[in-house]
Amino acid sequence: MDQSTIQAIVDELESALSGHFAGRVFQLTPFSLAIDFGARDAGYLFLSVDPAQPRMYLIKRRARELEQQSIPPLLFAQAFRSLLSGAKLLSIKKDSEERIVRLEFLSESEIGETSRVTLVAQLTGRSTNLFLLDGNNQIRHALRAPVGAGQEIGQAYRPPETQSSAIGALGESDFNLDTSVGSLSEKLDRYFLDLEATRSFANRSREVRERLKKEIAQRSKLRKNLERDLSNHGDPLEHKRMGDLLLANISTAKRHGNSVSLIDYYSEGTPELTVELDENTSLQEEAARLFSRYTKAKNAAEQINTRLAQLEPEIEKLQGRLAEVEKIIEEGDAVGLASFEKPSKAGATTTRKKQEAEKIPGVRRYRSSDGYEVLVGRAAQTNDRLTFKVAKPHDLWLHAADYPGSHVVIRNLTRNEIPHRTIIEAAQLAAKFSQAGEDSKVTIHYTSRKYLSKPKGAAPGLVRMSTFKTIVVSPGENIPRL
Repeated sequence: MDQSTIQAIVDELESALSGHFAGRVFQLTPFSLAIDFGARDAGYLFLSVDPAQPRMYLIKRRARELEQQSIPPLLFAQAFRSLLSGAKLLSIKKDSEERIVRLEFLSESEIGETSRVTLVAQLTGRSTNLFLLDGNNQIRHALRAPVGAGQEIGQAYRPPETQSSAIGALGESDFNLDTSVGSLSEKLDRYFLDLEATRSFANRSREVRERLKKEIAQRSKLRKNLERDLSNHGDPLEHKRMGDLLLANISTAKRHGNSVSLIDYYSEGTPELTVELDENTSLQEEAARLFSRYTKAKNAAEQINTRLAQLEPEIEKLQGRLAEVEKIIEEGDAVGLASFEKPSKAGATTTRKKQEAEKIPGVRRYRSSDGYEVLVGRAAQTNDRLTFKVAKPHDLWLHAADYPGSHVVIRNLTRNEIPHRTIIEAAQLAAKFSQAGEDSKVTIHYTSRKYLSKPKGAAPGLVRMSTFKTIVVSPGENIPRL
């Protein structure tokens, strides 16, 4: 969103929300929130600090729909609820020449004391973020991990020094700001919903297309390998024929080193032929070997030809399905594409992993500030199952150095690099749930699960690390427990 679009939205929000009181907060994604101000005609305030497209506007949704879309609230959303639930929105202002919007609230404590809290929506591309500032302009909470002077917790807030443009940001030239038909928020909401639908269709199309191409390639490769195997086995009848000839020439064969001259009784005119045969191998032994090859080649030919006959219609069917998919993609038919999709693998995996974690007695489950699930074991047996049964190769494993304690696992379903803030939060849990939990500082080892092994005969909970990194943290339980 560029300057003019943001200013137009601020004017709209100021008119619709000023004087209202903050209510429920929905954590829609790790980087987006919807806030209820009780303005039923206006809807919910939507804020996204996704660096690819930071934005804010009003959305009209059913509360039940938002509940279904929501994920467990991260620390920022919890802090917003704690500080601003029931707070009055005094004003919404945009900084001059900056893509920064400030929402100023008046909050009242249980004993009647009032304080001012500012929600800063910093819509500045890569540095985009949400901040909660106290009355002294100091940063108390941030949605994304803040970096830079005037951007970190405890510092006096100031805009980032260099603002990077948002990828695909809306500009006045890209978007019609005319609100004679529908509000700007409604237009923005439709625009981003359509954009998301287009991206979703493109991603789904790519997945279906690539899956079909992969299946065709796999079967084509299998066909090629089967044909090669069939060729390597040779002609079974020729193996049998040569074995019979060797036996028929036992008394008449002429040997010269590794060459043997035979009379071909099975060809017209009974010509003489020469075959290569190790001088230390008898004709009977070579005949037995050829008869064995005959049996193997015959059985293999039957099996391979049967499989090849099955493969041909499979490949043709897949190629036909791929042609249908290409037509569906060209026509943009989302309903037609759905018939080619498998059940959501990511969703099924997530559900299965959650069930696995919930089935382990004694496992504590947390959600990091960046949205990662963190599992914490208790006793030795639970630690053992958590590490070697539940954790996957790319999950991150943590444990207090030189002290007995809980095994901690950060689930890494996407296999992307885990944010440093999440590692710190998990390390604090590993420190707290160890025998060093009362110390001011604790050293924590961490590594990918794939670098762990269990020594033979070792007691439950003992592991061997082939490589690891170290971090020093203060023990703490600073993220919400699920």
